[in-house]
Amino acid sequence: MESRQLTAPGTAFTLPIAQVRSVFDPADVERKLEKLQGLHGDPREHESLRSTYERMLERGPQRFQVKPAGVPHMAGLYDDLPNFTEVLDDVRRHVALAQDSRDGLEVTPMLLLGPPGIGKTHFARALADLIGTGMNLVPMGSMTAGWLLSGSASQWKGARPGKVFEALVDGQYANPVIVVDEIDKASSDAQYDPLGALYGLLEHDTAGAFVDEFAEVPIDASQVVWITTANDARGIPDPILNRMNVFEVPAPTPEQARHIALRLYQSIRRSHDWGHRFDDTPGDALLDRLAPLAPREMRRALMVAFGNARLDGRSALGSADLPRPAGGRSRIGFMN
Repeated sequence: MESRQLTAPGTAFTLPIAQVRSVFDPADVERKLEKLQGLHGDPREHESLRSTYERMLERGPQRFQVKPAGVPHMAGLYDDLPNFTEVLDDVRRHVALAQDSRDGLEVTPMLLLGPPGIGKTHFARALADLIGTGMNLVPMGSMTAGWLLSGSASQWKGARPGKVFEALVDGQYANPVIVVDEIDKASSDAQYDPLGALYGLLEHDTAGAFVDEFAEVPIDASQVVWITTANDARGIPDPILNRMNVFEVPAPTPEQARHIALRLYQSIRRSHDWGHRFDDTPGDALLDRLAPLAPREMRRALMVAFGNARLDGRSALGSADLPRPAGGRSRIGFMN
């Protein structure tokens, strides 16, 4: 049992290492490697698979399983993400269960439903920082291969392990955060269901013996923290929906949007060395202009405004520093 303390990046949240957990059985890997070495033919044909097995044995099976030290420190997240209160309440309940026990943090897989740009991926990144295990993003909307989650069979040219295998075997933690972004945009065909691996991965019991199609070695993925995002639940199969807690994330109210803009301003200023050249807080006029934007657009617009104010030698950002609407649209864009 480990006892050293960690601090999550960008937060004051203290994280103890709860325990060390094995994510695979080395004996399984040794058997696979011996079988591979007994095969005839060009040894280079299986070089990638052999290298994977050797890397697994070299790194060993043990990974840290971490959990937050307590509940109260989540106040900053509630402040940063005011429209995610219901989701944060759910996370807080799971943290409370793991508190003062030897158990690691387990979070029921969640689906965040809502329009584009309201901060779903930002929430996932903030939760990963809170837990301290890092975030692994799987963008289903731009996925070119259905095996990105579960790996591809080693006999195929260019085959490689999937994201789940990489997160657990190549990472440091038994409970990383894996974000399946835009799950409703996963394209499927008759040959392969890109969501097929999730049927087992989202179930705690079956996830404990997940088999990546490349390595073909059981991996314990039961502690993975799953966050999926979607704009519309209608394209998601019911068996997948039934395995998750579904949260409809509302767009921020005007007052919440102004607060998000303020927090983004402060975050950008605090995280850059050049930030000390600017005022601690922006003016009301700037916040009013930013409030109608989605959080991702706010950040982009603020970076432009900081640059324009710096070029003009000013410490205060004004509304004129923001990029102008492009093409007559109401949202902020950029002129060519």
